[in-house]
Amino acid sequence: MHETAFAKINLALHVRARRQDGYHELETAFAFVDAGDELAVSPAAQDALRVVGEFGGELADPFGNIVAKALGTLPRAGGWAVTLEKRLPVAAGLGGGSADAGAVFRLVEQAQGLPADWHDKAASLGADVPACVASRACIGRGTGTELEAVDNDLAGCPVLLVNPRIPLATGPVFKGWDGIDRGALPQGDLRTIAREGRNDLEAPALALVPQIGDVLAALRATGAWVVRMSGSGATCFALYDQASARDAAQAAMPAAWWTLAGALR
Repeated sequence: MHETAFAKINLALHVRARRQDGYHELETAFAFVDAGDELAVSPAAQDALRVVGEFGGELADPFGNIVAKALGTLPRAGGWAVTLEKRLPVAAGLGGGSADAGAVFRLVEQAQGLPADWHDKAASLGADVPACVASRACIGRGTGTELEAVDNDLAGCPVLLVNPRIPLATGPVFKGWDGIDRGALPQGDLRTIAREGRNDLEAPALALVPQIGDVLAALRATGAWVVRMSGSGATCFALYDQASARDAAQAAMPAAWWTLAGALR
């Protein structure tokens, strides 16, 4: 079996409060790009994981990998040998590990169906994992695990992802949030949320990786109708009305940066 782990972006990410358990109350609009990591599965005597690809070397501990954890979380008949091709940068605000885990859930669903408590199992692996199981646009609340349907009027929208090739861990970015509640997620369809929303983690991420500002400035010069940082960074995205504008923007980016041109699912 084969499955794509679709890159996640946050069209908007509003941080509302710090919780006593160390997490944060969020309101976010999840969207997914039609490309990402790739997983291939074949039957095996016992579970095994092999990581390859451009960013595979950054995952040094295969047993600590979220794919291995997802395999251990879901009951299956027989073992699986999984090859994970890491095409997405690590610690990049794209939910790469969560997307990989979500792909494992979809593979298990195809093979034999998911258990009734699959949502709880997914949430135990990470706050973004439940959204990544379906990998369809939705609203996330709470820590991001409470999912709501949304009118997805952006399906097929051309999108460009750009990362300055600087990993940025999530924890320090959240720690740098100033604690100010700047208001709720806008109401309406995804285009409205994308236009009127914001990313409250952008300022603390910029303080840690100033090069994010260079990426945002470069994308804003390309005529995109929305430019924003995704998640806790350092990847930024730009949305376009025409694929030709997206492709021209990708060609204009510095060669040293990582880019991915795609469309929203």
